[in-house]
Amino acid sequence: MSLSVIFDMDGTLFQTDKILEISLRDTFDHLRSLQVWGDETETPIEKYRAIMGVPLPVVWETLLPEHGDDIRQQANVWFHEKLIANINCGNGALYPYVEEVLQYFKEKNYPIYIASNGEIDYLNSIVNYYKLDKWVTETCSIQHIQSQNKTDLVRFILEKYNIKDAFVVGDRLSDIKAAKENGLLAVGCNFDFAQEDELSQADIVINRMDELKTLSFGSARC
Repeated sequence: MSLSVIFDMDGTLFQTDKILEISLRDTFDHLRSLQVWGDETETPIEKYRAIMGVPLPVVWETLLPEHGDDIRQQANVWFHEKLIANINCGNGALYPYVEEVLQYFKEKNYPIYIASNGEIDYLNSIVNYYKLDKWVTETCSIQHIQSQNKTDLVRFILEKYNIKDAFVVGDRLSDIKAAKENGLLAVGCNFDFAQEDELSQADIVINRMDELKTLSFGSARC
């Protein structure tokens, strides 16, 4: 059975940084218009960058710790509307060499999957805009599983497709843990949102996506 590749989306395949700041500012401007966020209070962009990759409920609990679930849910809806609008306007981008690497794995007959903490509609907007489905077998959202845990999401993919050998490529600790806790090789991406202490736990660290083409994986089971 061939080797499979499981990619994270945000900060790994997709340059979320290009649309994050403007979408987050628009969201908090909306909250200011509702008078639930102070006019003089800064938009917590750096706080979001620091926690990028955690499930969305954790995001809004962190960014809006003093607010109730109704405000957090409204902020999440507004934020995703802005993200999707920016994607559809072409304001985002894939990382350099992503399409080249996906084509490389496709030609090697390595099935490709995406496991992301992003919501389904958001992920679909990226897949559709960049036509990723010509390479990717399935894009799986954390919404597909009840636990909201990326380790379980990767396990869901492994079980659904009866995958025996795979490696996980991602930029944050949740990706590395998802690989390790499923007995897979963890490839850390030293990209925009990566943190050194998290990457130190990966088996391999890359600085550019095309470095994946130079690696010899053999069996990716740890």
